[in-house]
Amino acid sequence: MKKIAMIEKIMSDFSKRTCLEKENCSPVRYLWTDAFAVCNYLELYKRTGKEKYKEEALLLVDQVHHILGKHRQDDIRTGWISGLSDIEGELHPTIGGLRIGKKRNERKKNEPQDERLEWEQDGQYFHYLTKWMHALNRVGDITDDPKYGRLAIELAKTAYERFTYATPAGARRMVWKMSIDLSYPLVSSMGQHDPLDGYITYLELSSTSSEYDKNSLDIEITGLSQMAQSINWDTDDPLGIGGLLSDSAFLTQLIIFEQKKELSELLSKLLKHASKGITLFLRADTLKYPAEYRLAFRELGLSIGLHGVKKMHSLLKKHVDAFINDTFLLSQLEELEKYLLLSELIEDFWLENENQKSSTWIEHIEINSVMLATSLDTDGYLTLGKRKNER
Repeated sequence: MKKIAMIEKIMSDFSKRTCLEKENCSPVRYLWTDAFAVCNYLELYKRTGKEKYKEEALLLVDQVHHILGKHRQDDIRTGWISGLSDIEGELHPTIGGLRIGKKRNERKKNEPQDERLEWEQDGQYFHYLTKWMHALNRVGDITDDPKYGRLAIELAKTAYERFTYATPAGARRMVWKMSIDLSYPLVSSMGQHDPLDGYITYLELSSTSSEYDKNSLDIEITGLSQMAQSINWDTDDPLGIGGLLSDSAFLTQLIIFEQKKELSELLSKLLKHASKGITLFLRADTLKYPAEYRLAFRELGLSIGLHGVKKMHSLLKKHVDAFINDTFLLSQLEELEKYLLLSELIEDFWLENENQKSSTWIEHIEINSVMLATSLDTDGYLTLGKRKNER
């Protein structure tokens, strides 16, 4: 209960700071952070039974759509970024994608790129959109309202259409960052894990969608799979490693509950790259640095993924027949379990009041605090919804 109380405090403070419910202030929305926050509120609702947390999750979804689904206040353009009318936009708020929520406006098409400044400028990120698709799917699962699944699928189809393209040789590629209206690329290189993250997220959407929408993402899933397999997933970035482990936890559930035994080899590959990544990360010894030289949200991404290792191990032991290579997968997970203490070390470090006074915490307080809450109880984020025929 002590941990739940801590999460309640973190999410209550987040709600106040970002004006989720507070009157006479302008809400501040950021897509990545808000996706994790939605999952946190839903899990608090499940843990405590307090309706206010479900209401906060739904309110946050509505705010994100009405703020990040529309043009910025400092833009000459107005209305939905999709270009739809007010009425149609209300029905399809995700069909034009969703802005990141950066403080600065996007770089215009004819302006030279400043690599440093680009991090502070708005636009759309594919890997933020997939996080929101997952959050919408979790809302649909908890509320049993199919509307949220349809909004996630509309976002998925738009994201694939606008972020990917065919090369002259016929291969499929993806850009990392697009303009607010998705009309031109802001960063043309492909994110290392974007296609993989997209592939698993789209599989998730397909697995939990209604029979009407069941096969609506087949083309996108095939394309993302091909792109994902063409990239080396090795990374020493803790957030990237955590992403590999979180994707592994999602994939494990898809293999079991969607009877996709053929994905077992992909799961093994993900675990191998994650294990290698942790070795590389620990070699840098950055967890011994003071808070001023560390980024909490990146470390907490790793912590969240490591919690997924425990979830995978438990599921695999209960469903060994669902996998082609269960013995080898169990050995990989047991090897990864040697690093579970890292989650506790990371969480304890960033729960310290003194470390939360550092500039790196304060400058990124929303994403840091929300991901800390997620790490303290990962079930809201790492759990996939049930298939419609299991309801």
